[in-house]
Amino acid sequence: MPPQDSHGFFADLAAPFCALAIKPHFEALDHTQKLYAHHLSRASFEGTRIILRQTTPHAEDIYDLIIATFSAANAHKLTDIGALKAKSGVSDEDFEHVLQYAAQFLSNLANYKSFGDSKFVPRACADAFEKVIAASENAHRALPLWNKVKAEIYELEPEGRRFLGYPDQGHVIGYYSENFTKKDIDLVQAALEANDISSLNTRAFKHADGTYEVRVASAQKGGDKIVHHNGTNIRLVFGDFSDALTKVSDSFRAALPSVANEHEKKMVESYIETFTTGSIEAHKESQREWIQDIGPMVESNIGFVETYRDPAGLRAEWEGFVAMVNKEQTAKFEKMVQAAPKFIPLLPWGAVYEKDSFFKPDFTSLEVLSFATGGIPAGINIPNYDDIRQTLGFKNVSLGNVLSAKAPSEKIPFLTKKDYALFEKLRGPAFEVQVGIHELLGHGTGKLLQEFADGTFNFDHKNPPISPVTGEAIKTWYKPNQTWGSVFGAISSSYEECRAEAVGLYLSTDKDMLKIFGHTDESVEEGIADDVMYINWLIMARAGLIALEFYDPVKGHGQAHMRARFALLKAMMEVPGFVTIDQAEDGSNVTVTLERSLIRTKGMKAISAFLQKLQVYKSTADVEAGAKFYNDATHVEDHWLKTREIVLKHKQPRKVFVQANTFVGEGKDDVLLKEYEASSQGMIASWIERQV
Repeated sequence: MPPQDSHGFFADLAAPFCALAIKPHFEALDHTQKLYAHHLSRASFEGTRIILRQTTPHAEDIYDLIIATFSAANAHKLTDIGALKAKSGVSDEDFEHVLQYAAQFLSNLANYKSFGDSKFVPRACADAFEKVIAASENAHRALPLWNKVKAEIYELEPEGRRFLGYPDQGHVIGYYSENFTKKDIDLVQAALEANDISSLNTRAFKHADGTYEVRVASAQKGGDKIVHHNGTNIRLVFGDFSDALTKVSDSFRAALPSVANEHEKKMVESYIETFTTGSIEAHKESQREWIQDIGPMVESNIGFVETYRDPAGLRAEWEGFVAMVNKEQTAKFEKMVQAAPKFIPLLPWGAVYEKDSFFKPDFTSLEVLSFATGGIPAGINIPNYDDIRQTLGFKNVSLGNVLSAKAPSEKIPFLTKKDYALFEKLRGPAFEVQVGIHELLGHGTGKLLQEFADGTFNFDHKNPPISPVTGEAIKTWYKPNQTWGSVFGAISSSYEECRAEAVGLYLSTDKDMLKIFGHTDESVEEGIADDVMYINWLIMARAGLIALEFYDPVKGHGQAHMRARFALLKAMMEVPGFVTIDQAEDGSNVTVTLERSLIRTKGMKAISAFLQKLQVYKSTADVEAGAKFYNDATHVEDHWLKTREIVLKHKQPRKVFVQANTFVGEGKDDVLLKEYEASSQGMIASWIERQV
């Protein structure tokens, strides 16, 4: 049986499954485009085992256990579920619990939630789970795996292992050996930076004799070397994830004949180089070409991209997406891109802290075909390389079929009856506005003041700019080889999400911005502009309340975006009478309300001051002041803990997205698309047929 204290760590009882519908958009492609999409999808999903290994040492074995248990014996197909249940002899309830655990593991690609990094365990007892495994057609393969990982699947002690995080705090993570400390991370990072080596595609280990080994992700093995810095010696070992990256590179080679233009050709060739050799510079080159590939029918980006799951914020998780353009929605975003130069000067930090030039990006609304990741986002702004963003630009992506996915069982707690109807009507349009601004003008704005290796600067360092926060000349900036992530470390991801979310709130008050999305004072059908603005701010206030669900008094904040939203809720609550959180007398519920008449006055003023500090500290690499400010802004005072208990009682399961697969026909004359039902069985079947 699961431990008695596993409340809150069970797999969701009835997860809301949503199919990422893609068929009309995929079928609109010609044969060559379908082939290109197919091979890039394969390249993305061939990195699945990288994600598993990056997360925990046991995730890959649990994955193989699930695939073996639910596969038919002689084919890459889902087994006869009815027959498996009958043969196992377990109750309908226990069997459903096993299915739910398996499907949710595959959604997160770990037994830890991708949104919150907390562990989840099956609701079925170990005996029932084992009976299902023993009844499978592949029991001879599955049972040895079960014996290997059974304890890991159910174990919730010691308490620290309930969360991903720093090993020396008792947490679990696949980026570091269990004996790695924060001090070790700092020493290794300093040595890598001194030798101009990126940590993005690496993992770090410490041997028993105290020596360090940094493993670089690459298909090729060999060429290992020692690097030195201030008495620290590190062995660089190439060939981490070699098996997976060999298949990734092969898929890219298969895609080459189907590229649409020279930019795609060079991009794919650079992908092959980076995943074969481990060169981050080659990955940067792929991103330079990707930025210049404007408006492709098949959009994709693949690699070691986001650093959310590394507790130090230095090492990136594998991800890859392939999607088709939604032309109607994209036209709306293109209007915002064209109008961006009008909106950027409205941001509260001044020209010296803004990029010298705004590179108008390709901003598209996409329908996802494939997204190999532990958790699918609603929008993306990449690449994350600071030097490329500041000199060449970036792309924005809004994922339409993720934004629009709804489950019939979805509930919306913490609202008054008065707000509920308007929230239900306009949360989709309001969220679209927030995501659009967040990605384009949130992540896409702001300058990092930088000193380069050749002694030059991208600002007048002899006459340092005046900080609008302190009123004094700035004293800090980024030194050669330093990046936003390497300087701000563990808080960088959440801090940046907070900055982007704050920009979204701030500019959603602008009537011209709302008009771009079809919301005016007369647009009753689309949503009256002020109503959309109000719901956007209410969404953020409510999200800040829900963020308490992802906070643990022992570990702290467990999710970057939710920590950011909690900070914004607290900033709004600094305004008297603006945001009110009421608890029912019996402690059964809590509601959040917002005084809409204050949004464009005191509300905007509060967010403006908050946003200005976020940007100035970021621009100037002032990690001392910036970290203190953000840690204070996200501190959960004791009075929030009672509210947190109520929030946990109303905890809603996250959506589980079931993705399609593509297959090349036997004669290679056609590329076939297969979609799956939105259920635990559909989720499991999709992964079995993915064959990764």
